[in-house]
Amino acid sequence: MRPGKRRKLAKNSDLAKAEKIKAQVRAKVEHPFLTIKRIFGYSKVRYRGLAKNAERLHLLAGFTNLLKSKDHLLA
Repeated sequence: MRPGKRRKLAKNSDLAKAEKIKAQVRAKVEHPFLTIKRIFGYSKVRYRGLAKNAERLHLLAGFTNLLKSKDHLLA
């Protein structure tokens, strides 16, 4: 929902609760892509072939998982 329409909703309405749940899921999905783009420099992709691009993306996703879980791994 667009921010202007969402702001007009009552705080405890069912639609507002649904929008909050969607925002939480969206945040969990989008944060790893921010890491891939900013830290690993994958914001611009040149064409290398679908297989090579897929392999690189899987590798970067694995590195992102390691970065996110390094506190748990080192404990």
